[in-house]
Amino acid sequence: MITLTGYNWVPDFARGLVRDLRVRWALEEAGLEYQVKLITHEEKLSPAYRAQQPFSQVPAYQDDDVQLFESGAIVLHIGRKSAALLPTDQAGQDRATAWVFAALNSVEPFIMGLIDVDLFSREEPWAKQSRPHWEAMVKKRLSDLAERLSGREWLEDRFTAGDLMIATVLRILRHTDLVTSDPTLAPYLARCESRPAFQKALADQMASFNEAA
Repeated sequence: MITLTGYNWVPDFARGLVRDLRVRWALEEAGLEYQVKLITHEEKLSPAYRAQQPFSQVPAYQDDDVQLFESGAIVLHIGRKSAALLPTDQAGQDRATAWVFAALNSVEPFIMGLIDVDLFSREEPWAKQSRPHWEAMVKKRLSDLAERLSGREWLEDRFTAGDLMIATVLRILRHTDLVTSDPTLAPYLARCESRPAFQKALADQMASFNEAA
């Protein structure tokens, strides 16, 4: 049985964004059965959990064959089990994998820089000074992404793990209108979020927080 670990509670601003959502979504797209183990923020620091997740974060993943951490690695592992996430041809798999890496390396770091100055460090004097820099960097990456998606439904010729990862990264900007005001990215994200697998994954994650509350 696949076991996915997530938090039993996060602040309201983080709900629906915690990275176990990516894995839940991938598992739902792949049609794989799984169970969720919820941990507290104290339990994530325990030696037992750090043996699974060295950085005391979520998600952690375990199946009959492997124990993994890092959402991108887990999504790709799931993708190799299902054509729903990765094409069956090698070239298609490689291109989808490249988009997974792009989400994590070329887009998300800049978005998280903006999140830091907008949410986590907003009271610091340097935050206001550095915000124009981070917003400009985010806009450049979003522009590059929109250019790729112009005239396309998906990043490649079908929905893949790359779209899943890009969509979850774009959702981090929900406190701004940087995505929702874009004529290409807004409908693209809406297409991703309208998928039944995403809706199920999101509802289940939110339910876990509500039960904990």
